Amino acid sequence: MPKVSSKRQITLPASQCDQLGIKPGDEVEIFTAGGRLTIVKKVKGAAKGLLQHVKGDPSVTDQESLEDALAP
Repeated sequence: MPKVSSKRQITLPASQCDQLGIKPGDEVEIFTAGGRLTIVKKVKGAAKGLLQHVKGDPSVTDQESLEDALAP
């Protein structure tokens, strides 16, 4: 069972990394929910083109968009 080091680092078991195709130097994302950590390998280009059909409104500034998103 992996342990957390004094630097809060965790060594992932090689067998699990092999199953997921995680290699040294790969980037992973860590999510928390319900008292659990979920580690997911980041895949370059996975979201590429995902929003290509979404058209932005050029009359809205980044600041206005941010304020609108943060408004209660």
